[in-house]
Amino acid sequence: MSFPSNLQSGSHWCAFFPTSQSTSDLSPIFRGNVERFLNALNRAGAYVVISATLRPRNRALLMHMSWRVANGLITPQEATQRCANGVVVANQSTVIPINWVHNDPEGEYSEAASLQAAREMKNNYRLVHQPSLNSIHMEGNAIDMNISWSGTLTIVNATGQTVEIASFPRDGSNEMLHNVGRGYGVIKLASDPPHWSENGR
Repeated sequence: MSFPSNLQSGSHWCAFFPTSQSTSDLSPIFRGNVERFLNALNRAGAYVVISATLRPRNRALLMHMSWRVANGLITPQEATQRCANGVVVANQSTVIPINWVHNDPEGEYSEAASLQAAREMKNNYRLVHQPSLNSIHMEGNAIDMNISWSGTLTIVNATGQTVEIASFPRDGSNEMLHNVGRGYGVIKLASDPPHWSENGR
């Protein structure tokens, strides 16, 4: 496993441990459900962009800690120690040799520089909520995707019936589309716009 040559926190960490965007990395049963739903969407003429499937534990920990440090929920010193000692992520201890502590040009600890580096990571990850350390993305049982269409979406559901969705909005937040997805075993989490999963969490 490779880490950046510069172990201090900052946006350069965000390029490491990328989240997959491929359905082939999903767990076998959920993958089959997702691909059947995607095939139905594609045949109906919907536009689908997948942004995340399987998320590595290391990335989840970095996302989680960048949010906490940037928002003053944990000190840079505490975050450095926790990451070095091991944090339980999806039931597995995860160790990352990242240093969240930054100094000023005189070599003294700089809270401002430390928080700025964490904010850069948080912004680079495009975080709007504190990331979970137990997301089912790490089990391959969730997918983030943006779905849109124009006009009426005529889609075949999991039982082979044709469903016409003429209502607004014409995107993944449409409740009629949620019902179609549920039939395929791909369940929408309404509070998280792109997030679908095996259980709605």
